[in-house]
Amino acid sequence: MLTLALRTLRTRWTTFAGSFVALSLGVALMTVMGLALAASLDAPTRGPERFAAAPVVVTAHDTVRVPTPIGPRTGRLAHPRPVPDRTVAALRALGRVTVDRSFAVRARGGPADLVGHPWSTARFAPYELTAGRAPRADGEVVAGGDWTAVGRRLLTAHGTVRVVGTVRTLGFENPVFYPDAQAARLAPASTRLVVDADPAAVRRTVGADAEVLTGDARRRADPDPDRDQEALTALNALFGTAGGVTAFVSVFVVASTFAFAVVQRRREFGLLRAAGATPGQVRRTVLAEALLVGVLASAAGCALGGYGAPLLVARVVDEGLAPAWFRLGPAVWPYHLAFWTGLLVALCGAAAASWRAGRTAPTQALREASADSGPLTPARRLCGAALLIAAAVLLAHALLTDPGELLHRKTYVSRPMLLISALALLSPALLRPLTRLLTALPARLPGAVGVLARENTGASLRRTAAIAAPVLVTVALTGSLLGATATLDAARAAELKDRTVADFVIVPATGPATGTATGPATAAAAGGAADGIDPASVERLRRVPGAVLSPTSASAVHVLEDGVALVRSEARAADPRLLAATVRLPVAAGRITALDDDSIVVNEEWETHTVGRRVQVWLGDGTRRSLRIAAVLSTGTGGNGVWVTPANAVGAPVDRVDVRVAEGADATAVAAALRAAVGGADGARVLTRAQWLDANGPRTNRTTRLGLLLVLGIALLYTALSLANTLVMAASERVREFAALRLAGATGAQVLRLAAAEALTVVAAGALLGALTAVLALSGMTGALRLLAAPAAPLALPWPALGAATAACALLAVLTSTATTAVVLRRRARA
Repeated sequence: MLTLALRTLRTRWTTFAGSFVALSLGVALMTVMGLALAASLDAPTRGPERFAAAPVVVTAHDTVRVPTPIGPRTGRLAHPRPVPDRTVAALRALGRVTVDRSFAVRARGGPADLVGHPWSTARFAPYELTAGRAPRADGEVVAGGDWTAVGRRLLTAHGTVRVVGTVRTLGFENPVFYPDAQAARLAPASTRLVVDADPAAVRRTVGADAEVLTGDARRRADPDPDRDQEALTALNALFGTAGGVTAFVSVFVVASTFAFAVVQRRREFGLLRAAGATPGQVRRTVLAEALLVGVLASAAGCALGGYGAPLLVARVVDEGLAPAWFRLGPAVWPYHLAFWTGLLVALCGAAAASWRAGRTAPTQALREASADSGPLTPARRLCGAALLIAAAVLLAHALLTDPGELLHRKTYVSRPMLLISALALLSPALLRPLTRLLTALPARLPGAVGVLARENTGASLRRTAAIAAPVLVTVALTGSLLGATATLDAARAAELKDRTVADFVIVPATGPATGTATGPATAAAAGGAADGIDPASVERLRRVPGAVLSPTSASAVHVLEDGVALVRSEARAADPRLLAATVRLPVAAGRITALDDDSIVVNEEWETHTVGRRVQVWLGDGTRRSLRIAAVLSTGTGGNGVWVTPANAVGAPVDRVDVRVAEGADATAVAAALRAAVGGADGARVLTRAQWLDANGPRTNRTTRLGLLLVLGIALLYTALSLANTLVMAASERVREFAALRLAGATGAQVLRLAAAEALTVVAAGALLGALTAVLALSGMTGALRLLAAPAAPLALPWPALGAATAACALLAVLTSTATTAVVLRRRARA
């Protein structure tokens, strides 16, 4: 069998070239993704940054720890409580204690992420002066970076300060150092101390009142210590999704190529059967050919992936999607995984084709050699129907049990593949009516090109299906992935618009003007600076005539569900009497005005969401409370979080003020008064409702966007390979057909136009099936949005992207088809 397979590969190398390229490319991509994934899994832990030179760091408890039957569960607090005063006093008896403070700084002309600290903490990074001197009096600062210089005056929200020194930044923050006394007034609360004493003595003194950090554990006191892990987790999802799509499309293309190759070789298999070959020997021959192609392609793909992985890693680092230190490791398992997966893909792709080849009888081969009948076999019909039913059942189950699952990225990326596979398998039954519909008008035009295109595409359904399949994949993935994000973004935008009824929204100048129940709730917990609107500005805003205000703060609560899962919910704190006048919340049960210090507003995603029932929660500072449910919000698109009163969000700074213009007041005058109250351009921002909605409209983050582009790029690349390979294979078997057309009087140009017309017809049919798949996939999402009581949003198909994908497929198909047809005609003319 191997000898015959080798000779077949040598003589029919053009037939297997497409499978070789597609498979080697797939293995290369899997190798790249595997190496990148291995690097992220084995990434080293970042060392301490702000406190790299600190002897001992004492921090307030920044996590809540809840015992459960299967072990304790922990969650990060939004607003850790300060280290107790008695503990600080006891530590001062052991040695020198330096109090660390962090607060947001807004300076005109400076970076947006400036953060202030006491000068006494600079030595713990360590920061060293590059020019000037240390700050000694109020109004003097030392700034990091080259954006300012010694002697320059800065206009900040805290007043005008003079730069008396500069330090070199260390890459993790843009610091501004104040004298210790002024920093204490700007940020009275502190959750971190540096103690110059014996660590064991510090631990005995602190006990259970706080955490004592030494060595590498000091990184937990740095700003956002988990940012590297979060970035790597996002990359893992990105690489995993791209690898899964690569494997799916590889099987799709290889299976399609081998199936079409078997159809072309029916006469050859018939002769083998007539010469005495058994069905098993024919099947083993096809599998041996796939084995040889798989081994060669997998080896080439591994080598290619080894060169491509460093390029991908460098790109994600340059784009800021991975930490600067992210590098490839010495892992070998990705090569093994990619090689054996590629080999398995080749054998799986050829399995169905080998079975069909083994069933070819000598008389059937001779009879079917020039006729294309029965393209939709019972097995193909059964598999297609099974996948279609599975997709419908999974969709119905999700809609009936957990509609929110359909809004998750992993769901709307993977679910369409079932539909794509089902329609691709059933495509021979759908393509004949589609091609006849598409060619109905051209067939009525003068000339025979339209009629021949209709008859050829309808008669050669296997060839038509092989060409349409990759187009279907590309258009369906483009429509379903980009359409899902567009539909979800439209629903979120409509939800935000319905919820925001304020005439003006005031937010910190550099803070995230969030429109949901999220915000900088974990900044303080992470050792960073929680931005907010200072209390003095809020009081001035309250005195603006003609303005109805509702200040709110970002926080978080934890709840134990099913007795074992500690679930964190983002929350906002507000006065319910003021909230009702400025925000329209989607209340499903209860009343917002019933919210008080002994109650909470939850959403329908909570395990307990019955008005009047009490629920045990852990507040943002770790306090355990039993709160009565005052109201329940609909789930919506997932942005309807929890609401509490300010008494249950201790330590949360005001980061948003919704303002309604009182009846009869002048909106222009109120706006001017609001801007004057917050200190102009260097204080908080006063946004109109339209500006607020525009600033907070849903946007796809960079990692998600890169992932979608990577997936669609893979699909388009495979489509190009499959189209080119199938059209080249098809042209080689149409020599007699083209010769007959020439003998019947057709010119070479007419034959070329016929080839182009057939290619366009098949691409159009595949694009229509792909669009149908996308519509079916997106219909499930729109149904889920309705069940979740989200605002009505139309199904958003990305028409420009669909048009671009279809046009790219059409252009490639026409160029390949006409080029191969021209070569065939030229060879025939020479003969």
